Amino acid sequence: QVQLVESGGGLAQPGGSLRLSCAASGFAFSRYAMSWARQAPGKGLEWVSGIYSDGSHTTYADSVKGRFTISRDNAKNTLYLQMNSLKPEDTALYYCAKATTAIATTDFIEYNYWGQGTQVTVSS
Repeated sequence: QVQLVESGGGLAQPGGSLRLSCAASGFAFSRYAMSWARQAPGKGLEWVSGIYSDGSHTTYADSVKGRFTISRDNAKNTLYLQMNSLKPEDTALYYCAKATTAIATTDFIEYNYWGQGTQVTVSS
């Protein structure tokens, strides 16, 4: 069965960095786009970043553009999110999600599997 397992979350200081990973199994990872989304306390789910199945194209929410970098290693079936210059408003539960096609979109209806999330807290 499809499994997505996030890791790498934790506590970081403002201006610091964290690298999230999402280990995928149970499907042909290299054939599907992937995305990261997050949910802050008391707020709705926010799409953060997406990457095409072959890694050729990446997209970012304006709130993270220039600070976060999404990447994938199809040989290792793993998705990454490098987060730099972290801000307190980046505090959230971060999820990785598998798309239904090779193209990443910002529409959550296009994603059919989600991980359990990893907590990121940015605080001094």
